[in-house]
Amino acid sequence: MKKDISFSPLYFLSSLGMWWLSVTFFMYIMFLTNHAATPIPTFNSLQWIFISENIFVQALIVISIVWIIYFWIQHFRLLFWNLGQLKAYKKSSEFKKLKKTNAEISLMTLPLTLAMSINVLFIFGAVFIPGLWSVVEYLFPFAILAFALVWVLALKIFSEYFTRIIVEGFDFTQNNNLSQMIAVFAFSMIGVGFAASAAMSTNQTTIAVAMIGSLFFVTLTIFFGALKLILGFKSMLRHGLAVEASPTFWVMIPILTLLGITYVRLQHGIHAGLEMHTETGSLFIVTTIILSLQLIFGYLGYKVMRANKYFITYLSGDKKSPGSYALICPWVALVVFAFFFLHLGLVKNGVVDKFSLIYFLLLIPVIYLQIKTIITVFILNKKLLNP
Repeated sequence: MKKDISFSPLYFLSSLGMWWLSVTFFMYIMFLTNHAATPIPTFNSLQWIFISENIFVQALIVISIVWIIYFWIQHFRLLFWNLGQLKAYKKSSEFKKLKKTNAEISLMTLPLTLAMSINVLFIFGAVFIPGLWSVVEYLFPFAILAFALVWVLALKIFSEYFTRIIVEGFDFTQNNNLSQMIAVFAFSMIGVGFAASAAMSTNQTTIAVAMIGSLFFVTLTIFFGALKLILGFKSMLRHGLAVEASPTFWVMIPILTLLGITYVRLQHGIHAGLEMHTETGSLFIVTTIILSLQLIFGYLGYKVMRANKYFITYLSGDKKSPGSYALICPWVALVVFAFFFLHLGLVKNGVVDKFSLIYFLLLIPVIYLQIKTIITVFILNKKLLNP
């Protein structure tokens, strides 16, 4: 890693992107393999597939696991590097300046990335540790506690920032982007983390506590998301989108993915854990609405960044910006949610048959976007971090 990098909290997005890419490969074994006995694939379910399934399915699992491991390692390597850089950065004069500007909100990338790390550990443990699922009920309280600690950190950072701008005022001339939505992104990440325990536990107390934590952050996400989205668009329409911050236009895509997954998890928890039955047709409606919104933001953001030459300037050009890592999360979030839409929205409701020709045709653009994102990550790492 370069030692002469001028650090910014936005570099945490590099670690964040690695986790998202790991999850895109987890989606293959999540939705394309049989794990009827557990909500997610486990070491035991994958082990059985290696005994009973054909060589093509086995190859798919091996390829997915190799990439999961690779991006898992990269996630934590970059996380520890960022934590070390942040520790030194807090002692600098640049940090003091940051705390007086709109950019202070970038510190929310810390709880955002830490919340992701907890999710990474959970997925990694389920897939790679034999028999872990037999004791998983004992692990859920620890997962809830871990997210609660991130909860405290996130609220501390955000409350200090929000208190300052309410007392001293907010600089609307520097708000011509959606960078303020990074806090909302963090809230949605913590919310989906709590929802995991609600979806997979069979203990009603665990489910109830996890749901309360999740719904708390869903509420924050919706309220502050609406507020900051309106204020951001107001400044953009008045001053034009800040070119360097252009990728923030896409921040709604991962937020919508996390809200969609949270909805799926909470619905499963209500149905399986609390025995309050809901209709599967709602998954078709909700996933379609969310995917539609993501595609709208994706298309408009692409048109804007083509018009202001962001890709030429900051991706393939000479200019460097840690904010370029904000390009990664939206793309992979769209890949992840496309799997949910295809399998829970379409296949589960009988709209598309699994493994049919239409099914694989729908997967082609998803796979293309995944490959395109991986290439972009390697370009950015070489350009900004030079590992």
